[in-house]
Amino acid sequence: MENTTLIGLSNNKGQLIGKVAPETTLEFESNGEKFYEFKLIVSRLSETVDTLPVTISQNLLQSSNIELKPGIKLALKGEFRSRNKQEDGKSHLILNFFAKDILSEKDLDEHDCNKICLTGYICKTPIYRVTPFERQICDILLAVNRPNYNKSDYLPCIVWGRNAKFMGAMPVGTKVYVEGRIQSRNYVKQNQDGESLNKTAYEISVYKCKLESEVENLSHEEEA
Repeated sequence: MENTTLIGLSNNKGQLIGKVAPETTLEFESNGEKFYEFKLIVSRLSETVDTLPVTISQNLLQSSNIELKPGIKLALKGEFRSRNKQEDGKSHLILNFFAKDILSEKDLDEHDCNKICLTGYICKTPIYRVTPFERQICDILLAVNRPNYNKSDYLPCIVWGRNAKFMGAMPVGTKVYVEGRIQSRNYVKQNQDGESLNKTAYEISVYKCKLESEVENLSHEEEA
């Protein structure tokens, strides 16, 4: 049977291993609890890196006896989440990894230093295309229910190869399970006044996907 360490019954499970970026952390408070937002540098097997936004509670850091400093290595488990932010009269989708546990390095496989498993619904018509280099790509937006919070996270995913063609034919409302990694992508945006802005997008690069019936079978295996 395939490794189902992260699958379980949760809709949203991820793990990251990386180093805290040398950037100032943002501190804020929610419901009387302090949180920090920072960037985590996560290496790929190709030796390129993804610089990913992370949110972590002060309580979690203190219980693990960790001081958040640039360069320290963290092994985290948690969820990839989204929220809407109003800016200049427009709504922007803000994505980040919400840390729920800190583990020692030996507890996580270095080959899984960036892994995310999601079960959700396709909530926007998939966009399938073939690049000039004949690579098949499909963009999907996945709505992932957040249990006990009465809300959903809206997570952009990019699917490759034969899976891309398969997912491109799926209608809105299809329930799917995906596995992949969270990646950062830099791009340049041109304003109406001609000004160029450097931006970073975050998305899930999918390497495995299943339909609802296969997800249910997988959950039953996990319960057995």
